[in-house]
This record gives sequence, structure tokens and C-alpha cells, in this order.
Amino acid sequence: MARKRKGRDISGWLVVDKPAGLTSSAVVNKVKWALNANKAGHAGTLDPEATGVLAIALGEATKTVPYVTDALKAYEFTVRFGAATNTDDAEGEVIATSDLRPTEEEIKAALPRFLGDIEQVPPKFSAVKIDGQRAYKLARDGEEVELDARPLYVESLLLLDVPDADHAVLEMVCGKGGYVRSIARDLGAALGCHGHVSTLRRVWSGPFEAAKGVTLETIEAHARTEELDPYLLPVETGLADLPEVKATPEGAARLTNGNPGMVIAHDVEYGEECWASLDGQPVAVGIFKGGELHPTRVFRF
Repeated sequence: MARKRKGRDISGWLVVDKPAGLTSSAVVNKVKWALNANKAGHAGTLDPEATGVLAIALGEATKTVPYVTDALKAYEFTVRFGAATNTDDAEGEVIATSDLRPTEEEIKAALPRFLGDIEQVPPKFSAVKIDGQRAYKLARDGEEVELDARPLYVESLLLLDVPDADHAVLEMVCGKGGYVRSIARDLGAALGCHGHVSTLRRVWSGPFEAAKGVTLETIEAHARTEELDPYLLPVETGLADLPEVKATPEGAARLTNGNPGMVIAHDVEYGEECWASLDGQPVAVGIFKGGELHPTRVFRF
């Protein structure tokens, strides 16, 4: 018999405006403890010194995490010109310097090469696995790390401000798997002056916005009380990019058991992925085929 998880059977999303100085895992653990939840996970890691949206899924919401990680995300970040670091951010060791500084016009002229479908080499200090081990662990142990380029879709990359000759503030909207540190590194290289990230904030991720996020102070102030519950967003918030269909009561019963079930659909094409609801509550995610949903994920509350 499987051991029952400790804690409440609570489901939903909590959007945290993560402060600098904490790992994403540490924030997830704090939220899980504060809500006394039996299951929690996050939809996309933020570096310890990064701030902004950390979307934390609780209970059945963890089944919708892939749909949030696959969604577009927006970052606001500052590039420090004139120095490259081994981590591609301000926490690392400086490995190269330059006295050159780009003009605002030169920065703008360099940005288009980072738009659309590009190939990006992740930072050596990243969670990418090499032969089963994390790249950052190998790098910390002094091993030479060589990472292959990975595809990344960049929808937009805008120059917001040039506060001084050493810094530029940019905003990037990109798809899954993007490393802002790599953009800063490669932009500095393209401009011939080196560069790294000095500040980084995730402004939004899929349906979640930092401006509407809960602070860690609020979480700590209301920890282990029901006063945190109103901050939870519904499970289906993580399915915002999928169309919704309505399950019939009989269809919902079949879907809950993992079988194809009858649904009522409008403007949904055969073979399209969507989610089914009954009385406003999600029942399943699956593929629509001729009046039925064939489930790939089933929700049980």
C-alpha cells in the first residue's frame, strides 16, 4: 500500500514574486510548508539572484505544469558591458574584460540577430545535464564543460534604457528553455565588449504576472493559516492556452476513470488538445476526436 502524503489535499496555483537570494526549490518548500500542502512543484526555475514570477503548483495543479513551462515568458534584465564572467551573471568570476562600450545605436542594431528561432548555448553554470550530471556541478568541480547549442524561440527583444555607458536594460519575450544569461553573454560578444547579466526579473510567465504575485513576507505572515487560501488561483489557470470543452455528466465519469468521454465542443478541431470541465471544474486534458475527449491527464479532487 502506498504511503499517504502528509498535509492537506489542496489544489491550485500560488504565484510568488520571488525575492533575490533564494533558490526556486527553497521557495517551493516554504510555500508547501506554509500551506501545509501534500504536493507542490514549480513551473520554471529562476536563478537564486533573479526575482519575479515563480508559479507554484499545488496538488492537482501539478498536472498542468507542462502547459505553463511551454508558454511564452517575459524577462526584464540589465546587461553589464565590459566584463564576461564564468557564470554569465554578476555572481561569477570575471574571466575577460574590455574598455570598449557600445552606443545605443549599436545595441539596437545587434538585437535582431537574437530574434525568431535561434540557437543558444546554455551557460556552463546551468542545470543542463551532461552524461547524467548537472553542468553547474561539473563546472564547480573545475571540469571543462562543453554544451551543445539548443533551439530557442525569441518573440521580441527590446532595448528599454541605457542608464550609462556600462549598462543596458532590455526586455525579452521567449519560449521554453531560454537563458537570459546567454543572451547577455552573446550580446556582449556580438558588440565586441563582453557582457553579463547584472539584474534579472521575470515579469510574466504564461498567464501569471509578477505584479499580481504574493510576496514571501505575506506568505510568512499567514503561514499555516487559512488566510493564505484566498491567494490561490484555480487549477485551470494553468490551462489558459488550451481551449475548453464541456463534459457531459456521463462523459465526466468516463474521463475520470481514464476512458474517452463525451464532450460538447465549439470551435475545436479534430485532433486538437483541449481540457474538459464539468460545472466549472476541470475533469481532464486530452485530444478531441469526434465528440469525445481522449484523456491524457485526469484530475481527481
